[in-house]
Amino acid sequence: GGVMGLAGLALLLVAAAAWARERPLLVAPEGQPRPSVVLVACDSLDGRLTFYPGNKTVDLPFINFMKRSGTVFLNAYTNSPICCPSRAAMWSGLFTHLTESWNNFKGLDPDYVTWMDLMEKHGYRTQKFGKLDYTSGHHSVSNRVEAWTRDVEFLLRQEGRPMVNLRGDKTRVRVMEADWQNTDRAVNWIKEEAVNLTRPFVLYLGLNLPHPYPSPYAGENFGSSTFLTSPYWLEKVTYEAIKIPKWSSLSEMHPVDYYSSYTKNCTGEFTKEEVRNIRAFYYAMCAETDAMLGEVISALKGAGLLKKTVVIFTADHGELAMEHRQFYKMSMYEGSSHVPLLVMGPGIKEQQQVPHVVSLVDIYPTMLDIARIPAPRNLSGYSLMPLLRGKAEDEASPGGSRPSWVLSEFHGCNVNASTYMLRTGKWKYVAYSDGRSVPPQLFDLSEDPEELTNLAVKFPVLVRSLDKLLRAVVNYPEVSSSVQEYNKRQFMSWKESLGQNYSNVIANLRWHQDWLKDPKKYESAIDKWL
Repeated sequence: GGVMGLAGLALLLVAAAAWARERPLLVAPEGQPRPSVVLVACDSLDGRLTFYPGNKTVDLPFINFMKRSGTVFLNAYTNSPICCPSRAAMWSGLFTHLTESWNNFKGLDPDYVTWMDLMEKHGYRTQKFGKLDYTSGHHSVSNRVEAWTRDVEFLLRQEGRPMVNLRGDKTRVRVMEADWQNTDRAVNWIKEEAVNLTRPFVLYLGLNLPHPYPSPYAGENFGSSTFLTSPYWLEKVTYEAIKIPKWSSLSEMHPVDYYSSYTKNCTGEFTKEEVRNIRAFYYAMCAETDAMLGEVISALKGAGLLKKTVVIFTADHGELAMEHRQFYKMSMYEGSSHVPLLVMGPGIKEQQQVPHVVSLVDIYPTMLDIARIPAPRNLSGYSLMPLLRGKAEDEASPGGSRPSWVLSEFHGCNVNASTYMLRTGKWKYVAYSDGRSVPPQLFDLSEDPEELTNLAVKFPVLVRSLDKLLRAVVNYPEVSSSVQEYNKRQFMSWKESLGQNYSNVIANLRWHQDWLKDPKKYESAIDKWL
């Protein structure tokens, strides 16, 4: 029984082929006012912390409140485990290969019509605060160049070594000041503006936490490798419940994992104590994030708006926090790709746990469904409303059923091959590049939730079926090769724009500590690649 029946897979493939047909829209009875919507999207929150057993490590009272008052998704995924491409998918409702938001520098075109634009056009008052990060042109030069040069035959550390930093004392509640200021803005807007509106509103709050903080000790082009909090939040963490992740030896690592671990500066020695602390500080940062969500919920309740507002909480991706000898995201492992998704509000089933696989592209059609706006035909996602109403049985009815898989993909820095992940049933299938030059990975999440055993060699028939399903969704070898061409083109025009300064500029990016040991070697590796 280790392999899902091939008949079942054949059905999946048929369903995959038909997944682009139109879906009926759920329209509430006429005359009922449309609910308002609040979306709180944070950064880097591991979705497994929102349900058992992950929720044993840290107290997240407002996430728990949302679970009691609404629905939690047990298998929600990012469509690309990095800030900008993930948000591009959430705001556009389209998979990453369709928007071509390949890296943190390349997001949506500024004139792209988002769900919020459509809601505004259809009578909603709209308001955004905080981190948006879905259009092109942000993030550092280092990020860009690292992404473009990932096919070059060299290994350079691009991040500071992950570390912790304790600030203030037990009275220090507001650690991440910028996030608290944006939370205050959202709260004030609810109290002063939303409360007087005669039409429904949609409010978006984007938070930076629990993303790690910059590490200036790593030089002028520092990464963000510092997990920082105060004793107030650290007290919310149950140290005894923190799992120390198992690591495979460096020689046994999948080649892409080795590249990621190395470029993220994680291949050195770490004591158990260090790893436990990094994880504890990360969980404390999650607790601070939860408190910001709490401020928004309390403001809605105080303004008498909670009962007529749909509240959605999610994140752009997770955080590995030293699982698989990595921190940050950019990986298809659960810590990085599994996101929180909780929804409460009018018509949404309370205390419901949804096992179906869903992903951030589902937010767009869900928003339109709530606002009763017909959805554009080409969207990659499906409305979550049938699941949220507790009508999962109807999902099987012909005409409107969501596929039994989700897709995530990654084309940015710290990973030296385009990566494609298909999650269906208990299986997670990860394919790379052209599907031939890098071995795939297959994990059974029911037997091996820590994803330590790659079963791809053991189940070749299953791998072939899953690969066929993946190719029915995206012609991934073609996408990988167009990303490779894009990277080379971008790099060459960047190099030309620098003229005589090229050698100096490239040496002093985030990898400067390694590069400067042998600049000639690394420059010639690039020339060879070009």
